Amino acid sequence: MTLMLGTIVAAYGRHYAVEDSEGGVWQALPRAKKSVYACGDRVQCEPVADGQARLVACLPRSSLLYRSDEHRQKLIAANATQVVIVVAVEPSFSLELISRALCAAFAQRLAALIVLNKADLVERLPAARALLAPFQGAPVPIVELSAQKNALPLRPFLAGHLSVLVGQSGMGKSTLINALIPCAGARTNTISSALDAGKHTTTHTRLYRLTDNAAVIDSPGLQTFGLAHLSKSEITAGFPEFEPHLLHCRFRNCQHVEEPACGIRAAVDAGAIHPLRYAHYRAILAERQA
Repeated sequence: MTLMLGTIVAAYGRHYAVEDSEGGVWQALPRAKKSVYACGDRVQCEPVADGQARLVACLPRSSLLYRSDEHRQKLIAANATQVVIVVAVEPSFSLELISRALCAAFAQRLAALIVLNKADLVERLPAARALLAPFQGAPVPIVELSAQKNALPLRPFLAGHLSVLVGQSGMGKSTLINALIPCAGARTNTISSALDAGKHTTTHTRLYRLTDNAAVIDSPGLQTFGLAHLSKSEITAGFPEFEPHLLHCRFRNCQHVEEPACGIRAAVDAGAIHPLRYAHYRAILAERQA
């Protein structure tokens, strides 16, 4: 059996597109009914017909970004080095979802940044900036841009990374992809002003190459980001602004909820940790303990 090495560049449920070392793209299916592959995976394939292959094995991953609840896991991207959380001046976005995505990223030791898109809507920009203020203490870089007009401010942050774009529908992830890679042809759609929500346009995960040392994975819009797979210590690590205050907790196993002499709660009371970020921590921890 002759095997070839490749990279999964698109994931359509159990169907995958695999790019080989010469730039050819193969349509591939896994052997088993249950698939364990993600966009970005480096894989071994067995050619079975012209342009078609069978996935045989997944090579070791450097990272795996995914979300989970008590029933199942949803793989997002493999071998990424950075998570780019895309929000927009409109429609409205979930602040807790940002905290959850950051937890998932930091648990895999990935770099992270927030993109505030549609910054050309100047009348609404100050309100959007104010909403993102709690993350300045994380600290996470925040890049403001208008994907429809100029995506260049993001390019320096993408250099040397395999970045995965995550965010709710309507935030402009596909528009951003088209701005960065004009030949990508990613589908876009309008937002529903009545529902203050975006419409799903990206239905699968796809990898786009920017340069020889930079690529971006676009993922479908999401409304939830379950973190059932994270331990308590990983959840805490998802809030890096907590770290300087952990040594001030009286108990080593402090949950930072109701324990006396808690350094985290004292920091919240003193204004050193934003109360909204602390509320997100408690919500994620309570969900795990339920």
